[in-house]
Amino acid sequence: MIESIATLSLTDFLAQPDIESSPAWEFILGRAVQKTMPTLFHSRLQHNLVNYINDRTDRFEAIPELRCLVLPYSPVPDIAIVAGDRLTDEDGPLNGAPDWLIEILSPDQSTLKLQNKILHCLINGTQLAWLIDLSHQQVWVWQGEELPIICSGADILPVLGILPELTVDAVMAMIRRQ
Repeated sequence: MIESIATLSLTDFLAQPDIESSPAWEFILGRAVQKTMPTLFHSRLQHNLVNYINDRTDRFEAIPELRCLVLPYSPVPDIAIVAGDRLTDEDGPLNGAPDWLIEILSPDQSTLKLQNKILHCLINGTQLAWLIDLSHQQVWVWQGEELPIICSGADILPVLGILPELTVDAVMAMIRRQ
């Protein structure tokens, strides 16, 4: 089991044998932090969004729980959407930030910590980020260097690539079995 040690280096963290156990471990601000165990609705939304994106584009691939190396962090977004030409046949983490990342806020997660992870990825190449808040039926959206916008209801969410229009209501409906 990983211990949260303030002086742990990224190299030492990546050498740990159990960082991919469920839920995965992340390396943020010099600390090993285990992700929150997802709820049923979180898992269902994650699964349905990955399928929705992958069924509608060949340019990007949506991958759940993909370890990324965004130095000096090693985040594991709930969903990492990556341009196909950035993916290799090598097993291991994605070098660099995902092109688009999606985080789903769990009831016991810190919004501020998730926003910190999102901002770090945006500074390092992520073009689009969503933070889905199921309890408030909202999606926080960051695009490029713009301040975040908060979308709800029939608001159309920005996406990367060519995807059909997707509203916040449609995303929230994905928590139901499909």
